[in-house]
Amino acid sequence: MTAQPSTGAPAVTPPRAPAVPRGVGEPVTRPDGRAKVRGVFEFSADLRANGMIWGATLRSPHPYARITHVDARRAAALAGVHAVLTAANVPGRNAYGLVVADQPVLADQIVRYEGEPVAVVAADSPEIARAALEKIVVGYEPRPPLSDPRAALAGDGPALHPEGNVVRRVRLRRGDPGATADVVVTGRYEMGMQDQAPLGTESGLAVPSADGSLDLYANTQWMHADRNQLAGILAMPPELIRIHLAGVGGAFGAREDLSLQAHLCLLALRTGRPVKMLYSREESFRGHVHRHPAWMEYEHGATATGELVYVRCSILLDGGAYASTSAAVVANAASFAVGPYDCPNVDVDASVVYTNNPPCGAMRGFGAVQPAFAHEAQMDKLAAALGMDPLDIRLRNAMTEGSLMPTGQPLTGAVPVRDLLLALRDMPPPPPAPDRPDLLDLPGGTGNVTDGEDVRRGVGYGVGFKAGGMPEGMHDYSTARVRLYARDGRARADVQTAAAEVGQGLVTVQQQIVQTELGLDDVGVLSADTSVGSAGSSSASRQTYMTGGAVVLACAAVKEQVVSLAHERFGHLWPDLLEDGHEIVFAGGFLCDRDFNRRLSVADVLGDEVVEKERRYYHEPTTGLDADGQGHPHVQFIFAAHRAVADVDTGTGLCRVVEMAAAQDVGRVINPVAVEGQIRGGTAQGIGLALMEEIQVRDGAVLNPSFTDYLIPTVLDVPEMQIRVLELPDPTAPYGVKGVGEPSAISSTPAVAAALRDATGLPVARVPVRPDDLIPGFIPGLADPNEQGDRT
Repeated sequence: MTAQPSTGAPAVTPPRAPAVPRGVGEPVTRPDGRAKVRGVFEFSADLRANGMIWGATLRSPHPYARITHVDARRAAALAGVHAVLTAANVPGRNAYGLVVADQPVLADQIVRYEGEPVAVVAADSPEIARAALEKIVVGYEPRPPLSDPRAALAGDGPALHPEGNVVRRVRLRRGDPGATADVVVTGRYEMGMQDQAPLGTESGLAVPSADGSLDLYANTQWMHADRNQLAGILAMPPELIRIHLAGVGGAFGAREDLSLQAHLCLLALRTGRPVKMLYSREESFRGHVHRHPAWMEYEHGATATGELVYVRCSILLDGGAYASTSAAVVANAASFAVGPYDCPNVDVDASVVYTNNPPCGAMRGFGAVQPAFAHEAQMDKLAAALGMDPLDIRLRNAMTEGSLMPTGQPLTGAVPVRDLLLALRDMPPPPPAPDRPDLLDLPGGTGNVTDGEDVRRGVGYGVGFKAGGMPEGMHDYSTARVRLYARDGRARADVQTAAAEVGQGLVTVQQQIVQTELGLDDVGVLSADTSVGSAGSSSASRQTYMTGGAVVLACAAVKEQVVSLAHERFGHLWPDLLEDGHEIVFAGGFLCDRDFNRRLSVADVLGDEVVEKERRYYHEPTTGLDADGQGHPHVQFIFAAHRAVADVDTGTGLCRVVEMAAAQDVGRVINPVAVEGQIRGGTAQGIGLALMEEIQVRDGAVLNPSFTDYLIPTVLDVPEMQIRVLELPDPTAPYGVKGVGEPSAISSTPAVAAALRDATGLPVARVPVRPDDLIPGFIPGLADPNEQGDRT
């Protein structure tokens, strides 16, 4: 029953709580889920506009060359071509970059990687645009590419940028640099270049307006960063550039940097027509950043009873031709180099360099993936040298609340490393392989050439953690706008942010928070665009924390104004509910007292009025690193652990992951379906990195830019999973949430590698693993640089 008009008497209702909406903690169906499942969701590649023409990009065939001339006259004369643009046609600054603006929009004088954009065209059709590209004449003077990051670090070869080839070097020193130990193990490890492999390629649509403004629809991760960079490139005020989130189709870090956005805008402004671009798969491989390949050397020292005494390591990352986010990635690699273990003495030297290889930047795990592979292999080596169980040595050294990071930052709140490991121990193992297995259950399946006589089973563990939020003193915030109004006698709310939904379920998170905070079922999530203040990047496991926090603040401001309106309009009728000091609960579309004895319809309070509030949310401050790498650079820490069971045919080197068990602390579950999906997805990418995913680069040239040759896991490669979710709230975060999507991609790769070691007795010092890495004796001397260590 609703309240009576102001001229009547108050309505008395039974003391029963109104229906509670399915908000935080409930398995809510995604607002965009039905359309995606039915195949009618509009992704960026599906966009069209009246009068639309098509853009295409001419890319360098050389990884390193000087441009002597560009002649576009034949291309411009082709029927159906509307514009051909080169570096000379960039009206503003011909440079962009998330951290350092060192990457040209269109190459000018020098190309630094194979596939670097040199010119763009706009034409009536994609076919004409591609034909025009073939008519552009570019004179190149090729130079020997600098493709070895070790040579770049040593100063051998040309300086690719004015400041040299070292993007950033981070040294972390804590404790005694000369510490000694009873048992010492060393190892050298390598990780290949992984691609994010989003199923949707880069695409977008730029639409110019008569007033000189521009609307850009693109599959991006960070609209305001795009807009700010585009303003400098286009020499336009940012407010004249409106960016709208188009259906993304996967991201994982690949959409954080600009790709085609500037090219689209340049062509649209030059032609005065809407312009669409859509990358092919091959162009996508060359058009976005990748995960940094890594070379790592480690030395662990421990007591005779297994306590870590020191860790010394060097980490080298290949950043490729331009900086992107490399400076932040290498800082993360250094910060997480030791893993989630207590160690009093740490010496970490981490560097990232420029080369003429493809640019590298953000990818799921952001710098914590590479060292996790190495530090987990080292823990297994220590266990073997000490005759300990691999799980026990991890339990013995597990971080706890108050433990110090290598940066000196103390861990606050829950630090559940032991809890995660014990959860894995408690999970039942898969049943043993039958004596006569089905061919489909053997490594290699029906393509195998054996009957499984050489198949060995191994079990391995991996533990990892990373930071949530932007690091090193970045003044990060997110903005949300919430609007409450009445429609057909019921209260309804809309929420809008500029946060990018990239498949992680952020639209559901926003909806559930508003449902919970305002006590409403009827909540809409409006399309994301730059009409709202910045929500930051959909990366760093930050959006649920940051944008969720902004939505909570905006809802609080809405509730405050609604209560004020209720006092103004109904205070004389509802003194026992509305007089100052009484707690008012929003539930089921009503204002209620705590015991639900009285309720007042929110729709009646609003009448024709719309209440709209926009609020920013900031996390607790962080700091940069000093000369010894000490500081407070991170917002929160998120932990995950995996157990992998794998079968290896030691005769052929083929392998099969039989089962994955995952345990992860998520702080507070917002949507259990989404949480489980994120853990499964991150685990699948970790399996891919362990077994198959690598961009093959030779002398700067990408050899496998397609899903024919760049392999990603299919449903046949991802095994059954057991998942244990821990909810240990972060006291500084809204609802206690922690990021979910990235940690499972960190600990799964080392777990798979450990299972392969256990099955074969081989070092498995590089990922992705190849069949010849798993055949004993196939590569003479493979184990020499990775000896198990000596007792001293």
